[in-house]
Amino acid sequence: QVQLVESGGGLVQTGGSLRLSCAASGSIFSIQFMNWYRQAPGKQRELVATIRHDDATNYADSVKGRFTISRDNAKNTVYLQMNSLKPEDTAVYYCNALLSGYKTYWGQGTQVTVSS
Repeated sequence: QVQLVESGGGLVQTGGSLRLSCAASGSIFSIQFMNWYRQAPGKQRELVATIRHDDATNYADSVKGRFTISRDNAKNTVYLQMNSLKPEDTAVYYCNALLSGYKTYWGQGTQVTVSS
């Protein structure tokens, strides 16, 4: 079992920045990938950024150059630094952990709203 708690969402103007945090607890030694997803109203949930157990990262084309995923192993926390935010980044952002054996866990989500 892995528990994920997100924080850091909020309202920001276009061009602004936010940093999301995802604190993990439980069987974190089994985590292979930590991901950030987002879901905008009326749209499917989409993968935004991934950080692998060896710190390799990957990003959706829509956020490359603007978002950075990172982690602090001492705090068991993954971050998503979001810069140059656009109205189309407005969504509920979810933290996700993919464990060995393909078990997956989700956080409760945090709302990010970018005003134009």
